[in-house]
Amino acid sequence: MTQIHLAAARAARRQLLSSHHHLSRRRSFVSVFSSNGRGSSPLCHRAADVTKISPANLQLPNQYQISFMSTEAANIDNSGEEMEFQAETRQLLDIVTHSLYTDKEVFLRELVSNASDALEKLRHVQATGTISGGTTDQESIPLEIRITTDEAANTLTITDTGIGMTKDEMISNLGTIARSGSKAFVQEMQLKAQGADPNDVDPFGQGIIGRFGVGFYSGFMVADKVDVRSKSAGKVSDNETKITESNEEPIVWESTGTGKYTISPLSEDIRQDRGTSVVLHLKPELSQYSNESTIETILKKYSNFVGFPIFLNGNRVNTIDAIWLQDPKTVDEEKHSAFYKYVSHMYDEPISTIHFRMDAPLDIKALFYIPSFHQEKYGMGRMDPGVSLYSRKILIEAKSPDILPDWCRFVKGVVDSEDLPLSISREKPQDTALVGKMRRALTRKLISHLSTMMRKEPEKYKDEFYKEYSFFIKEGICQDYESQQPLSKLLYFETSKGMAGELVSLDEYVSRCPPEQNDIYYLFAPSRELALQSPYMETFLKSKREVIFIYSAIDDFVMANMKQFEGRNLLSADRSELGLKDDDDAERDDKDSSEESDGAKGLTPSEATEFCAWFQATLASKVSKCKTTNRLSSSPAVITDNESGALRRMMRMVETSEGGTSSNSMPLPKQTVEINPKHEIIVGIYRLKEKDPMLAEVLAEQVVDNCLVAAGLLDDGRTMLPRLNDLMLCIVKNNVKEESGEEDSKNKKESE
Repeated sequence: MTQIHLAAARAARRQLLSSHHHLSRRRSFVSVFSSNGRGSSPLCHRAADVTKISPANLQLPNQYQISFMSTEAANIDNSGEEMEFQAETRQLLDIVTHSLYTDKEVFLRELVSNASDALEKLRHVQATGTISGGTTDQESIPLEIRITTDEAANTLTITDTGIGMTKDEMISNLGTIARSGSKAFVQEMQLKAQGADPNDVDPFGQGIIGRFGVGFYSGFMVADKVDVRSKSAGKVSDNETKITESNEEPIVWESTGTGKYTISPLSEDIRQDRGTSVVLHLKPELSQYSNESTIETILKKYSNFVGFPIFLNGNRVNTIDAIWLQDPKTVDEEKHSAFYKYVSHMYDEPISTIHFRMDAPLDIKALFYIPSFHQEKYGMGRMDPGVSLYSRKILIEAKSPDILPDWCRFVKGVVDSEDLPLSISREKPQDTALVGKMRRALTRKLISHLSTMMRKEPEKYKDEFYKEYSFFIKEGICQDYESQQPLSKLLYFETSKGMAGELVSLDEYVSRCPPEQNDIYYLFAPSRELALQSPYMETFLKSKREVIFIYSAIDDFVMANMKQFEGRNLLSADRSELGLKDDDDAERDDKDSSEESDGAKGLTPSEATEFCAWFQATLASKVSKCKTTNRLSSSPAVITDNESGALRRMMRMVETSEGGTSSNSMPLPKQTVEINPKHEIIVGIYRLKEKDPMLAEVLAEQVVDNCLVAAGLLDDGRTMLPRLNDLMLCIVKNNVKEESGEEDSKNKKESE
């Protein structure tokens, strides 16, 4: 028998070592410590399990005995009994208290959640009638959480009037790390409720928060010592049909988190009614957690929607309901207004409210608000995400960047999901793929809501929403490729055929296009007036095509990113090949031919070719190509296929803000120039290039700069000033010379 016992002991030791080896792996960590039947851990057996392998049963020699955990507290005398964690458990406790959580303040959320679970358990057994033997006094005790701060003693106490714990439950729940008593309770209650029918699903458990069984130990992040005082409301009877009242006196669990804990009867001079009190003896350097205002701030941040009243030093803290869990039809505007002000920290009224539920890809309850204004336009810097993630009314991640795309940061609200896998610290969602699906589903819902507003309330959409948030929609088109097409339908622009300030959507623009038009044309200009005067508009006015006007760099960037809308190409008006044909081309060509025969105006094809060659050679540093065009009527020339002037200015601004200089950065590339061979300026320069080559060159250079100005590409107009002064001086001298000649001639005649 001794060899058999030794073999069993070695197998147990190997199991311990194997479990210890995988502590650093989070997924193994969770599966090892939370999936074992009623929640018992292979490292931390309850007292009932330890007796199965106790020395008395195995009859091992002392040198071969293995202590899973010294929790054999069958008899507790008045002096208390000291027990020791095993080595692996101490390491696990150190991980939980020092490495698991990002923010120390999360400890309060965890302890309040535990208190809420204790109250939820008691409410369940009271509602189902499975508790018996309770006194009238117990039934009159309200279900609530009371928190007390004591700055003088540097302590923080969290008390609940819930189900409490017996001696064995203390050993099992507090002496066993990563055993979730709440999760085990839910499983047991559901199994009993289902009975013989496995399809009978008990809704109980929806109010239970705890999952992993490590939240309690977060208290050691801020406390040198933790006392847990508890008096049980009852226990499950042997026949598992009801809970009978416990006759045990209150007991106290004490530990410094360094490897040992004690359980002893609670002193008679300390009162402990039904429920549990967790007393944190705070570390000296963390005394701020004994301050009432600090605790109130943390409570309102993480636990403001717990389903039971929370009192801090006698004052109710959680006074706002979790209205996102209610039926959207039952929530009135007054409740929405109050809740909006809470989640947004703003004092206006929202433009629109989006309250909905989804069951795919997982169960989601969401409540979004669109404020009447955003802060970025006032120079307040980039806004943080405005939607927080909750699970069972407990804050998991404030201002979560994972719920909605970055362009939706103007949206305020909450998303609650009971099914979302969480990290063991409950500070982040864990399943990245599932979070991505949820993000896409929520984004589609938001875009659908905006589309409905655009269709049913067009004036409200344009005057209130689009005027304030068009920038974010355009940002989404540039960043969120998956949502680009539905977002493009939310855009509005001015056009050449509309009035100033009149906006049309791209769908409306397409509906007004003639059947033969397969493209959408747009023109960037600083204002509507300059757009209408632009030389690029001449061909569209002749062909009677509607052009979209855009006035900001982000609009130009949007058009470049979209490229198409509903199968139609988005073409800039400065493109050389637009495929436009004027309906009156034949009539105009006949008229031009007769004018040429009568007045001999314009350059002949051979003269135009000669002029283009001279123009390109003379201005080789600025012009890459010169050719003739018939798109112009009142302008001498334009440049085509050029880079966007708006984007160029934006890039220059970024470069100079990062320490670059505007003088030597981003040199302007050579341009393609299209000339109007019938324009008087072009004809005049052609005549001057032989008669006065220097003046012709100066005029040609000015023509190019004028084209750059029209395209918005001239970085600094001051470079033209010397040339303009020379041209004006030339004109003045010529006029003075002519006047002087006329005067001399007149004087000569008079003298004769």
